[in-house]
Amino acid sequence: MSNLPNCPKCNSEYVYEDGNLLVCPECAHEWTLTEAEQGEEQKVFKDANGNVLSDGDTVTVIKDLKVKGSSSVLKIGTKVKNIRLVEDGDHDIDCKIDGFGAMELKSEFVKKV
Repeated sequence: MSNLPNCPKCNSEYVYEDGNLLVCPECAHEWTLTEAEQGEEQKVFKDANGNVLSDGDTVTVIKDLKVKGSSSVLKIGTKVKNIRLVEDGDHDIDCKIDGFGAMELKSEFVKKV
């Protein structure tokens, strides 16, 4: 039984050592043992002004944004309540906006209220 940690990307148990690196044969992820001991760091999301965002915050849109797949525009100053932060994908915020429905926004286009 190996005392090596599982792969942080795919959670595979078939990790092996290659010099000072740990390697996962299933997803080809490589990392050092010190990285494994530190664990994954949480990504910090910041608004356009550098304020740290968290789940449930209320933000306002700082720029007119075109809505993909529609001819409408999300106007500057639109208030978005109860945001949810996501780490996957190219957008940071999942939310529901009155009159538009479910949307994904980038944190660089909002400011915390």
